[in-house]
This record gives sequence, structure tokens and C-alpha cells, in this order.
Amino acid sequence: MSNQMIRGGRWSRNDMREAKRALPTARMPRRQIIQRLWRYLGRNRALMVLAIFLTLLSSSIGLVGPRLSGLAIDAIGLTEGQADFPKVFLYVGLMALSYVVAASLGYILSRVTLRMTRNIIYRMRKDVFDKLVSLPVNFFDKYQAGEIISVVSYDVDTVNESLSTDFLQILQSLVTVTVSFVMMMSIKPILTLVFLVTIPLTALYTRWITGRTRPLFRKRSQKLGELNGYMEEMMGSKRPTRAYGREKQVIEGFDEKNEEAVVAYTTAEYYGTMIGPSVGFINNISLTLISVFGALLFLRGQVGLGSISSFVQYSRRFSGPINELASIFGELQSAFAAAERVFRLIDAEPEAQDAPDATVLMDVSGDVRAEHVDFSYIEGVPVIRDFSMHAKPGALIAIAGPTGAGKTTLVNLLMRFYDIDAGSIKVDGQDIYGLTRSSLRGAYTMVLQDSWLFYGSVYDNIAYACEDATPERVEGAARAAMIHSFIKKLPQGYDTIIGDDGVNISKGQKQLITIARAMLSDARMLILDEATSNVDTQTEQRIQQAMRQLMAGRTAFVIAHRLSTIKSADTILVVRDGNIVEQGKHEDLMAQQGYYASLYHAQFESY
Repeated sequence: MSNQMIRGGRWSRNDMREAKRALPTARMPRRQIIQRLWRYLGRNRALMVLAIFLTLLSSSIGLVGPRLSGLAIDAIGLTEGQADFPKVFLYVGLMALSYVVAASLGYILSRVTLRMTRNIIYRMRKDVFDKLVSLPVNFFDKYQAGEIISVVSYDVDTVNESLSTDFLQILQSLVTVTVSFVMMMSIKPILTLVFLVTIPLTALYTRWITGRTRPLFRKRSQKLGELNGYMEEMMGSKRPTRAYGREKQVIEGFDEKNEEAVVAYTTAEYYGTMIGPSVGFINNISLTLISVFGALLFLRGQVGLGSISSFVQYSRRFSGPINELASIFGELQSAFAAAERVFRLIDAEPEAQDAPDATVLMDVSGDVRAEHVDFSYIEGVPVIRDFSMHAKPGALIAIAGPTGAGKTTLVNLLMRFYDIDAGSIKVDGQDIYGLTRSSLRGAYTMVLQDSWLFYGSVYDNIAYACEDATPERVEGAARAAMIHSFIKKLPQGYDTIIGDDGVNISKGQKQLITIARAMLSDARMLILDEATSNVDTQTEQRIQQAMRQLMAGRTAFVIAHRLSTIKSADTILVVRDGNIVEQGKHEDLMAQQGYYASLYHAQFESY
């Protein structure tokens, strides 16, 4: 990525869109994929053994029918003009019984397979989601959300369908081919010479075509993920799209992504579906040759009509699975491509483990000190340089500066969402890299500029940060955040369901709910990242007053967009290009007539 994409340490929306990319698509060895897929089957060993047993038994019993059919034809005695009807009825009865038993076992097999399928898809999707939860924040800075969702949904389903059904179908096909070949050898071995030509031809063709289709199916999964990523981004920007009249460009962008996905899908499916008919054509050639040579042998009296009938049926049973196997190999290419994406996500580097001797941060007082901190998102492009500060317990630290100066980056470093390149950050005199992440992050509560709400009741959204929250405490936090009166006016009050990300309430109300959530937490340190940017000035002043009372004894870091809201801060850190250029109280900084004063005056002049 070029350095021009980085502007003062902050990425624009377009830069982030260019930086985010599809999940890695480097080829993973097929043997490794099969081994890992086999482990998921192994976790359901009892069901797998039962399924294999039922497959072998039902396939074997079902293959008795053609032989009994041939014996019944011979018992009619067409060549001798006599018919042994007791034998005919016996063979027909046994044949019907074999088909009924095989069908019953097949039904039981389908139930067992369904249960095994459910277990496998649950386990695989859980493994993927558990990995997502453990991944560092910078992973989601790199890859599109729609791409990741495509892996969790489409790719996992594709892998599971192949893993649970194709495996047993391959086994069934192998049993059918083996038993059919043995039965044909027992009927007339010379007729099996026909397969010496057709089987090698089928194997060579299948190997050639599957080698060509695997990259195509990999590309199909990739393009589908890119399409999902684009759709996810556009669905999240409906208002700006309409506000700027960009509907035409969005549609054109979708059409382009959709065309690429359709072309990739069509190409992969074209070559994948060619396998079955092509192999079927070769098998039909073998059936034709068998019919011709069988008729010649019958005319010479070397084989009976019933035996020819049985041999033809077994030859179809023998050729059918080969045709099915060819189709399965085409489906497996899609499954292998999807499995690569699933396993690459599972193999993604998780957030680094806590140090073996990491301690739990307890009895937090809120003393935070940063010394000579350097940080960069991309190596060689520094964002924070030689940053130092000291926040005493209970202090209100305001961080001010122009857009892209590194204000939000600073608080991300305090909570170890990103790891610093040099320097040290300490809480209560303890280096944060010697503390467990959970205890460090549990010592903070935060309200971000981009407020986040989930689908659920207002009560649940406020109580999200506190597992043992009581209705009284939730209501108290809502009152302090000046949102209680609004909540009481809702149809069900605190039990009112709000939509995903609070789409049915205003941005200001969303932010007030997230502020109430933060107020409910017992954390000793508070981070407010332009948390009042979506409320009016009068409400903001009331919130500031309430928060000053609730923040008593807490260390608070406030990233402020409107400088008028941080006049009462104990210390104001003025950040510019990743460095603290000034620090002190509002009055002192204004008296210096430096960079802070110029920002303050420029802001009010702009209003």
C-alpha cells in the first residue's frame, strides 16, 4: 500500500475500502484439507461408524436384486419352453424383500447422516466464530465484513454438505462398484474385458478435468465473498448514497461485482457439470459393447438370457457409481475451495496470548502513565511518535487536536487494541504488557463516536456492560444520561425492542443510551471518544454536569471535537501529527496563544 493512502495517521473511508481485501486465497495442499476435514468426521466417530455400516449393508443387500432377477428369468425356461413358477415366485419374492430391506436401511442411514451433518456444521461454524472473537482488532481493519460473513455462512454450508453426504456417497459407490464387478466376474468373466478400455479412459479424463476445475471453484468462492462484502458496505451507507445521489454509481458497482461473480460461478459450474455427462457417455459406450458381445455369446449358447440380463444390470450398477464419482469430484472442487477459506480464517493469527506471568489488574486507582510511545499501523509509516503523558487518579484528561492527529489511536493503545512499537504504558505503576488483557480492558469503560446498539430491549442495551445490573441501577444510569424521560415515552418503556444498531431511534438517542451503558459500569477509568458529538449543545452541557458527578474518583480520557466542552478538564493534551505539542488547563493554553488557542478561535470563527 502506498504511503499516500495514509494522511496524518488516519485513513479516509475510501482508503479503508481500498485497504480491505478478500481473505487470503493462496493454495492449501489438498492432502492437508482432507486431513482437517477428516477430523470433523472423527468427532462424530460413533455416528460415522454406524453410517458406514448401514451404507455397506444397504448397498450389498440392494445389489442382490439383479442376480435374483436373472435367476428368475432363467427359471421361466424361455430356451427350453418350460417354466418353473415356484422358483420364479421365490426369486421374485426374495428380490422384492432385498429391495425393501435396502430401502429401510437407506431411510435409517438418512436419519443418521442428518444428525451427523447437524453436529459437523455446528462444530465448524462454532470454530469459525470462536476464532473471530479471538482475532485482534486490526484483522477487521484489513478484511471486509461481508467477506467474513460469506465464509461463516456460505462456505461452511458448502463444506458441510460435501463432508456429510459426498463421503458416504463415495463409500457407497465403491461398495457398488466392487460388488458389481465380483458378480459380473462370477457370471461371465470375458465380458468384463470391455472395462479395460473404458475405465482407464474415465480415470484419465476425470483427473484432467478436476485439475482444471479446482482453481475455478476457488475463484468462484472469492468473487462471491467480494460481492457480499460490497453489498454489506452499501447496505450500511444507504443514507449517504441517497444524499449524494450516488445510486447510479452504486448500481454500476454492484453490476460489476455481480457480473464477476456470475461469470466465475458459470465458468466453474460449466466445467464441473461437464464431468458427469462426459463420463456417462464413456459408460454408455461400455454398455453398448457389453450388449453386442453378450448377444453374440447368447447366440452361440455360451451364456443364458438371464445371465445376460443380470450382467447388463450389474454393468449399469458398475458404471453408474463411476459416473456419480465423477460428479462428486466436481462438487469436491467447490468444497475444497470453500474449505480453504474456512481453514484460512480458522488459522488466522489470534490476538497474542497474555504473558505466562501476566497478573490480574486489581484494586484499580486509575493512575495512567505513557512514556515515549511510538506506534504505526503500517511499518515505516509512524502515527504516534515519542508520546508521553501522566494521568493521575480521578483526573479528567482531554485530548484535543485536528482530524487525523492520532487522538483515537491513543485510547486504542491504552486498552491494548493495538500493541505499541516502542515505549511503555503503565496503569497504577504496572506495565500493561504484564497484565491480562481482560483485567486491563475491564478497568475501562468507553463510549465511542460510532455508538453501537444491538437488537434487543432498551434495558438489555443499557445493562450490556454490567452482568449483575438491577432495574434500579439501569434507571439511575438512564436518568444521569438524560435519557430516562425519552425511554418512558416509548411503547413498552425499558422493554421496548430497538432495531439492529438502533435504526428506529435517532443518533442522539442512540448515543445517550450508550452513555447510560458506560455510566452503569464500575470501571475506574473512562474513555469518551467524541461521545457527545450527536447531541445538541444544551443536552451536552447537562450530560457533562451529570458525568462530572458520576466520574468522581475515576480517571477519564475525553476526546473532544467541540473544544468548548473541555474547558473544565484537569489537563488538556493537544495532539498534532502524533505528538503532544501542548498540555495544561484551558486558561493556561489560551494564555500561551499557541496551537490550542488557534484551534479554539478557528472553531468558533467557523461557527
